[in-house]
Amino acid sequence: MTFSAFTKYLAGLAAVVTLIAGLGLMTGANLLVPEASAQQTGHVPGNTLGTSSDADFWRQIRKGEQGNVSIPNARAGVLIQSEGDNWRAFRNGPLSVFGAWALLGIIILLCIFFIIRGRIRVEHGMSGRLIERFNTVERFAHWLTATSFVVLALTGLNVLYGRYALKPLIGADAFSVITIAGKYLHNYLAFAFMVGVIMMFVMWVGHNIPNRTDLNWIAKAGGLLSKGVHPPAKKFNAGQKLIFWSVIIGGASISVSGIALLFPFEIQMFGKTFAFINIFGADLPTELTVMQEMQLSQLWHSIVGIGLIMVIIAHIYIGSIGMEGAFDAMGSGKVDENWAKEHHSLWVEEVRARQASSGSD
Repeated sequence: MTFSAFTKYLAGLAAVVTLIAGLGLMTGANLLVPEASAQQTGHVPGNTLGTSSDADFWRQIRKGEQGNVSIPNARAGVLIQSEGDNWRAFRNGPLSVFGAWALLGIIILLCIFFIIRGRIRVEHGMSGRLIERFNTVERFAHWLTATSFVVLALTGLNVLYGRYALKPLIGADAFSVITIAGKYLHNYLAFAFMVGVIMMFVMWVGHNIPNRTDLNWIAKAGGLLSKGVHPPAKKFNAGQKLIFWSVIIGGASISVSGIALLFPFEIQMFGKTFAFINIFGADLPTELTVMQEMQLSQLWHSIVGIGLIMVIIAHIYIGSIGMEGAFDAMGSGKVDENWAKEHHSLWVEEVRARQASSGSD
């Protein structure tokens, strides 16, 4: 064999060896390094998803499907907390829209009532004789609750509607200052409101237990719709009792949800509440995450807040321009005797009986 032939033989052998080695490396790569294939085709062994998109796969992630993670925080297995969109859609949709209509509706209704009925006057005129209706402590509790609630209502409405109603009027900078200040006022004055609600409950719960006289008062609409009609009532009539229990129950509920918002992820009340409601045949979810608890607390806080604002607007109306002499009850604490006889005749009799009894002693 000549040198030239030997050289060609070695070159051919090297080509064959190179071809075999190349095929072996490619086969080994497919067997031992499957990631390379996945990077090229989007698939991985075991018929699982790689980089390819799959509608069902992403739909489950979008719905908040729980995955497995190796870290202690199991909640990290949820890539998308889909309830957040539900919360936002409800807050910016039905809650905001119906809440605005409800507040506007109560104002329009009271305006119509005032136009038709006018101011409710003391029919027999003022007698000039005064009778104490509320003492200093009672009036302090009332005004503590009232003033704190007004601030809470305004700052809360600013959070819900401010960016749409107030920001375009005063500009972003001024709106930012007002909103930040309102946040601190809302957080701290909430405790004053809670104290006021507790004080009113302790002092007045005994006077606000429903009784038979309330049925007669309700049947005659308290005389609010007709002149010359004055159904008898004790210290609080049925309408005032309705306001009292609305403030007590609503105030307690909004306080609990407010505390849950002030101290995030510390209070979980909706799961247990739903479990109790389910006893009566409902089918509400009871296994709620702490994030879902926070979202429900915020929504409930807003719903109850709007309801209380409606009640208090009606209360402010009847206690100021709606009824002559009504403001004096919480202003000076003393009301005219004729006003008291027309609106709380049974209470006047009780007061006179106590005065006569103490005088005889």
